[in-house]
Amino acid sequence: MELLETLPAELNGLSPQREAAFFYGLFLRGHSLESLRKDIDVDPVVVAHWYRLRNHDPWYHEAIEVILPYRKRVLEIFESLISTERHSFHRQ
Repeated sequence: MELLETLPAELNGLSPQREAAFFYGLFLRGHSLESLRKDIDVDPVVVAHWYRLRNHDPWYHEAIEVILPYRKRVLEIFESLISTERHSFHRQ
């Protein structure tokens, strides 16, 4: 079975750019920047749990290999959108 077929539905078919844009839209509608960052990122406690269980269950290994980098990429793009918005706001 191909890795892409086993991915959680949240990752299958979505792009990090599209998901970051979704969160950016929430930011523009007044959602807290910090709460959005927490929603996008994976809590360090969860990541530590995944690392402990990665040798016992293949799902956790895939979570570390696929989900974690995906979430970090979404956060990186989101931060870029926020930075661009702030930069353009200060230039006006």
